Amino acid sequence: MDSKWQETKHGLYRQFNFVDFKEAFAFMTKVAEVAEQMNHHPRWENEWNVVQVWLQTHEEQGKITDKDEALAQAIDAIVANNTPPESAEGLPKVQHLKMYADGGSRGNPGPSASGFVLLDKNNNVVVDKGVYLGVTTNNQAEYTALKLGLEEALKLGAHEIDIYMDSLLVVNQMKGIFKIRNRDLWPIHDAIRKLEAKFKKVSFTHVPRELNKLADAAVNRALDEELGITNTSVV
Repeated sequence: MDSKWQETKHGLYRQFNFVDFKEAFAFMTKVAEVAEQMNHHPRWENEWNVVQVWLQTHEEQGKITDKDEALAQAIDAIVANNTPPESAEGLPKVQHLKMYADGGSRGNPGPSASGFVLLDKNNNVVVDKGVYLGVTTNNQAEYTALKLGLEEALKLGAHEIDIYMDSLLVVNQMKGIFKIRNRDLWPIHDAIRKLEAKFKKVSFTHVPRELNKLADAAVNRALDEELGITNTSVV
C-alpha cells in the first residue's frame, strides 16, 4: 500500500491494496459514507483488491484545496483503523513473490513508462506501481520495469520470485536464449543480473499480453498521469 498521498495533475492520489475484493469494497463503502457527510466525493477506480483514489475540487477548476486535504485525512483514518501491522519499512514481508512487468513507449523512442505488479502466493497484490521514464524505447522500458520490480521485491524480503512478461525478447535474453545485440541494453542487463543473484530462485516466463493486464495498466497509468491524457494505450 502506498504510504502517502501524492500531488498529481489529476489531484491528490493514493493507491490502496487489500486482501481481497470484499475488503476493498468494505473500504469503499466506508469512504462513501464519509464523502457524503463531507459533501465532497472522490474519483476512484477499483480492480479486485486494488482501489485508486483521486481527490480534487471541481468548483475550483480541479485544484487541490483544503477540502481534498480533509477528505484525504479522513480516508487515512479509515485505513489506520483497519490495516494490520506492517514491517518497519511499511511493507509486508513475503518470501515468495510473483511479478508481472511491462514497459511501453509512445513513439519508440518516445515518452515511456515502466510498470510492475508484485503478488503473493495467494495472488494478492502487494505492490502495483508505474513509473514515468521520459523518452526511451520499448525495450529500455521493459528492462527498467524488470529492474524496478526486482528492487522492490528485495525490499519486501523475497527470496524467490517468478517473473512474467509479455516481451519475448526480454524473457529469452534473460534466459540466455537470445544474445543482447543492442549495446544500450548492456548496462541495465548487467544491473538486473546482479539483482537476480541476490535471490535464491528466479524464474522467467513469457505470457501473452492479455495475461499481463495489471502491469500494462500500470504503464498506461503512469504515462497518462505525466502527459495529462486519459484512456490512452501504449502503441
